[in-house]
Amino acid sequence: MSSMDPTEIFRQEASELFETLEGALLDLGLRPDDRELVDSAFRALHTIKGSGAMFGFDKVAAFTHEFETAFELVRKGEIKPTQELIAVALAAKDYIRALIEAPDSADPIIGDAILDDLKRFVSPLGPVLPAEPGVETPVVSESRPAGWQLRLEFESHILRNGSNPLDLLDDLCKLGPCFVVPLTDGVPLLDELEPEDCYLKWDVTLHSGCDKAAIDDVFMFVQDEMKLTLVPLAQVERAAPALAMPVAEVEPAAPPAPAPAAAVSPAAAEPSTPPERKREEPKRAEERGIATVRVQAERLDELMDRVGELVIAQARLSQLAAAGSDLSIKMIAEEIERLAASLRDTTMGARMVPIGSLFGRFRRLVHDLSRDLGKPVEFVTSGEDTELDKTMIECLADPLVHLIRNAIDHGIEDSETRATAGKTEKGRIELQAIHSGAQVLVTVRDNGGGLNTARIRAKAEEQGLIAPGAAMSDHEIHQFLFHPGFSTAQTISALSGRGVGMDVVKRTIENMRGSIDLSTKAGEGTCVTLRLPLTLAIIEGLLIRVGEGRYIIPLPAVEECVELTAEDERSRGRNFLNVRGNLVPFLRLREILDVSGSPGQHQKTIIISTGETRVGLVADQIIGNHQTVIKSLSKLHSDVTIFSGATILGDGSAALILDVVQLVGLAQLRAEKQQMNEAA
Repeated sequence: MSSMDPTEIFRQEASELFETLEGALLDLGLRPDDRELVDSAFRALHTIKGSGAMFGFDKVAAFTHEFETAFELVRKGEIKPTQELIAVALAAKDYIRALIEAPDSADPIIGDAILDDLKRFVSPLGPVLPAEPGVETPVVSESRPAGWQLRLEFESHILRNGSNPLDLLDDLCKLGPCFVVPLTDGVPLLDELEPEDCYLKWDVTLHSGCDKAAIDDVFMFVQDEMKLTLVPLAQVERAAPALAMPVAEVEPAAPPAPAPAAAVSPAAAEPSTPPERKREEPKRAEERGIATVRVQAERLDELMDRVGELVIAQARLSQLAAAGSDLSIKMIAEEIERLAASLRDTTMGARMVPIGSLFGRFRRLVHDLSRDLGKPVEFVTSGEDTELDKTMIECLADPLVHLIRNAIDHGIEDSETRATAGKTEKGRIELQAIHSGAQVLVTVRDNGGGLNTARIRAKAEEQGLIAPGAAMSDHEIHQFLFHPGFSTAQTISALSGRGVGMDVVKRTIENMRGSIDLSTKAGEGTCVTLRLPLTLAIIEGLLIRVGEGRYIIPLPAVEECVELTAEDERSRGRNFLNVRGNLVPFLRLREILDVSGSPGQHQKTIIISTGETRVGLVADQIIGNHQTVIKSLSKLHSDVTIFSGATILGDGSAALILDVVQLVGLAQLRAEKQQMNEAA
């Protein structure tokens, strides 16, 4: 069993912390008075700094420390985070990520410039604090407590996890003079003592003007393995003044005023009034259990492959059992089929990831584009809990980047144009995900000006994609946006103009066996919907026969099955079906696949659809439902576009999986040619 490199583990954990930090900074731009967001950002920074130093990333620890120091006034509430300060803080976050992921490419000059910018934004405002006239002493000297009384109770297993309470006490002493009293009540007899368990507790009197957050930082990495009772010394003195004992000879450096409270007994350390800070939420380790386990993605992929092989073997067993007459074999085959289906669903569920992990990445993209283009944009997401296979999540990132960039650059108007049209000054980008049967619909919607159909048509005619004056619907004209090299931008910029983005979107979504729906309304905006299967590993398919070959059609694309009538057979010149008054073009799979021999007497038509388009596929026989384990085709078959993969059937033979999107496109092309021939 291979073990992960510790530095790689740190990089993975840092990546999650960067998402938390970025989200907190972006939210601060919207809610600058939210103290919880400031604390969340500092917790992420402090964890990155501490873990970076632990794993040898000294430059990360040093830069993050300077970042914290420069941002300290925000934490104290002495200045409010402005949009300019948030932008510099985001740049600092990017630089820390570069120091971790690609340290050789991180130029120290850039880091120094970022820190200078941070100090420039916070320093001028730092001294400007509300104060009484004539008061020159620091504000904190009056408002902060003179010290703290702490009770430290660690879990017995803390030593086994690599933490040392004595090191934590040393860190605590760095905040100010401390008087420490160990409590030995829980130490057992020698025969019952476990050398790796921690039995001691500590009462600590800290003489320091530090705030609670500074004490929290000391115990940040063990807060789930301890109970911390934290009480200001002033409260302790009021609760038990008669129990105080002088400790001047024990700690000479302690301030004279709070020194008498240093040796307060354990009973006095817990007054009858509730303490300000008492962490009782974490339970013992054996009571909490393990909530999550970090597993390498490669292991999940390997597990999915094994489950796929099991499904294939189970199909072979079921076929053999059906061919025989032994009831016991049939019962075992049915039981294995049930267990294999349950294992398949469980394994696929383990690979499912909430799409919110992907949506969060685009907040920064919208923030930066809005700033660079000078267009105020509100970014709204919904359906973050919708789950999708992790492979689908990885493939979906690039298409959504292009769609959002296009929506802001081309769709959302500038403030003056929006004001003239009677719209709100701020544009709106909506990113939504919902389940729809066996598919997930991901929608990108903007409230901009909509598509300029006339400009798209003029550009298509200019590039020779259509003949001038050709009759085409708006939907057909809009499809040119996905053509390679097609762009309506007047000038080429860093964002658009080369006609690459939408082409990438189309090719990626089609490779994922999905489809794209595009709708627009002039002056109101554009909506792009991506229809995606839940997974790329195992799907439900419809098994059909054409000649001697067997093929799979993805079941989510199948609407209905009808029989090809004698009237339809006679109309070989016109390949259209009349389905309840609607004309549906159909393809004869025998002709497409070049199958020899005569067709059967009763051919079947499978009506499939992608978006609003419906097409019929004529096959010799419909065999039935089939659990399809998808196997990729080799590079030698990359030019065979009507197949998206293959699977292994129960008898060991292979069946090709038909690409629904390509077949629909082929049917539309043939229908257009037929209409042109009839018009001629």
